[in-house]
Amino acid sequence: MELGLTVGDSLERLEATVSDVSDVSFAELSIGEGGADVDSIDEDRLRAALDRTDSELCVHLPFRQVVATPVPEINEAIVAYQSRLLEWAGAAGAKKAVIHGTARNPHDTDQRPIVAAQLEKIAAAGEDSGVEVVVENVGHQKRGLPLTVLGDLARESSTAVCFDVGHAYAEDGDDGVERFLSRYDDLVSHLHVHDVRSRGDTHLPIGAGEIDYGVVTDHLGGFDGTVAIEVFTDDPALLRDTARRARAHLDGHADSES
Repeated sequence: MELGLTVGDSLERLEATVSDVSDVSFAELSIGEGGADVDSIDEDRLRAALDRTDSELCVHLPFRQVVATPVPEINEAIVAYQSRLLEWAGAAGAKKAVIHGTARNPHDTDQRPIVAAQLEKIAAAGEDSGVEVVVENVGHQKRGLPLTVLGDLARESSTAVCFDVGHAYAEDGDDGVERFLSRYDDLVSHLHVHDVRSRGDTHLPIGAGEIDYGVVTDHLGGFDGTVAIEVFTDDPALLRDTARRARAHLDGHADSES
């Protein structure tokens, strides 16, 4: 298992936080619409920051861009756009790229084969650039595919999954976490870990919210993928504590206080 930190679109946050949290080996940087414009990223500074912290790079593809629409020409443009970002990511040395599992109308069952085809094309573009594309569950959002639908489409398109524990809880509580992992844990290559309260997307440190991380331990104990801590704070002590708790749960030996 490799632990890392999400840093939004900020090289400043990457520089400030990754070096302050021991036992992390990568930073996840947001790029594209809603993130850093790849044409304006100071690549020398990025490389220097990664080298200084002995970290690898993962990226998060645009938050606002859906994967699929009913319009073929728009879908072609989406694949072209994501392919351009993935080419940049591959050249920058990124190992994984997270994409939100979204569609213009995620509840339109007739569009689901199109979503699967889009995911397959985007994942293939990532493979061409040496980057593993992982699709993230965002079913709590307006355009997010429901948990089970996302799992089915990921399996159909042979796309790996970024399982966001907090998002699954926000969508359907601990039952949602249990249901997804009991059916699709073999697809999970990347995790986003954080805690939430009142089913909100609050991105709290693990242990400060309501998620039963024992469910995660039951299904992913001994996990050997990548795990991004996605806590909305720059406090090193809180980030270090969540790293400790995440490792304990995913190593499968968390105590009752973790």
